[in-house]
Amino acid sequence: MAKRRKGRPLNGVVLVDKPSGYSSNGLLQKVRWLYQAQKAGHTGALDPAATGLLPVCFGEATKFTQFLLDANKRYVTTGVLGATTDTLDSEGEVTEYFPVPDISTDELAGCLATRFVGAIQQIPPMYSALKRDGKKLYELAREGKTIDLKARPVTIYGIELLGMDMPEFTIDVQCSKGTYIRTLVADIGTALGSGAYVKTLRRTEHGRFSLQQAVTLDQLIALQEAGKVEAMDQLIIPMDELLSDYPAIELNEKYSLLFGNGNDVHIADDSDAGMVRVYDFAGDFMGLGLLKVNQRLYPQRLVNRQH
Repeated sequence: MAKRRKGRPLNGVVLVDKPSGYSSNGLLQKVRWLYQAQKAGHTGALDPAATGLLPVCFGEATKFTQFLLDANKRYVTTGVLGATTDTLDSEGEVTEYFPVPDISTDELAGCLATRFVGAIQQIPPMYSALKRDGKKLYELAREGKTIDLKARPVTIYGIELLGMDMPEFTIDVQCSKGTYIRTLVADIGTALGSGAYVKTLRRTEHGRFSLQQAVTLDQLIALQEAGKVEAMDQLIIPMDELLSDYPAIELNEKYSLLFGNGNDVHIADDSDAGMVRVYDFAGDFMGLGLLKVNQRLYPQRLVNRQH
């Protein structure tokens, strides 16, 4: 007999404003405990010193976290010119000092627009969760080891200079997955003939979700301590909202049964080929399907209908 999982069988996403000092996994475990959820996962790590939007998925929603991991993101960060650190942020040890450049706001904005918007190459920082030979880079860095890392392509969709009070500058960055803001700030420092490191970092958007939709950890704790479980549950977003960029297809009763059992079905309308959200005849979300040019719909990732 299968062992029964402890906790509540919740499904969906809660948007949390991560405070500084929590690792992403630490916050995940705290939120899971507050909700007493059977299963939870997050959708893209933030450094412990960073704050901002961290979507936490419960239950069946964890099957779709990759689609948020691949989503574009937006950050507001303050960089400090005149020094570099081993972690590329204020948590690290200073490795070198530089003269602070004499540059105007217009000159800095021009540098950002001409050199850092569009497709660029980034070398990931050693203090990161990327793995090499089964070990995380930050673990190797703490052992004093240095790895020759290759540059990776990322896309910066936009950078806005929000303010400058030397040696600090604050920017609003819209970027693709895989972008390291610490590396971006360090590279900006290098382009200005100086060093630079991140002082503060805050994620404001993650895919279609924004920080304005998020709840703080303190608010969740207050609700839990007051026994307001229903109010907490109302903060959970349906899992299919993770996938709202994909078109939706609704199946009839016969095809709902076939598709739910893992069979491909024929779609009579002229929907475009590609990944789609699939709903049954009652309007309930079934999962993702791949619609091919022959109008056959193939199951890709289905939710557990008995969950």
